[in-house]
Amino acid sequence: MKVFVAVFLLAFATYVSAECLVTESLKVKLQWASAFGHAHERVAFGLELWRDIIDDHPEIKAPFSRVRGDNIYSPEFGAHSQRVLSGLDITISMLDTPDMLAAQLAHLKVQHVERNLKPEFFDIFLKHLLHVLGDRLGTHFDFGAWHDCVDQIIDGIK
Repeated sequence: MKVFVAVFLLAFATYVSAECLVTESLKVKLQWASAFGHAHERVAFGLELWRDIIDDHPEIKAPFSRVRGDNIYSPEFGAHSQRVLSGLDITISMLDTPDMLAAQLAHLKVQHVERNLKPEFFDIFLKHLLHVLGDRLGTHFDFGAWHDCVDQIIDGIK
């Protein structure tokens, strides 16, 4: 019986920790606002993120040929970067409104399916996003909260 209770509690803890709790969503929103910044800081954030992604995964350039994925400094790619990050900004702002978030994720999923993006690209994006956020937020970065909340966004778009 003790083994059953221990297994149940472990499974329950895993389930609960995988959700984006209200307190986590609020923390993610505050940390995102700090890391993403304003105006030119957002452009710099995008450059840092995409430079890391493309340096580690050059194969990701191909799906972005329409927006000059070969040159992340081009105006076309810069605009694309800001569209992606603005979409993330919108979804983060909706973390505490599940119905709105679900509708937004459904909308974004359709866009990404139309572009035939591989599911692993989203995992790569998430890995590098968390890396850049960690660099920008330092000791204030709550990796667990980000993982719980952004996993929900990424899984909804894949």
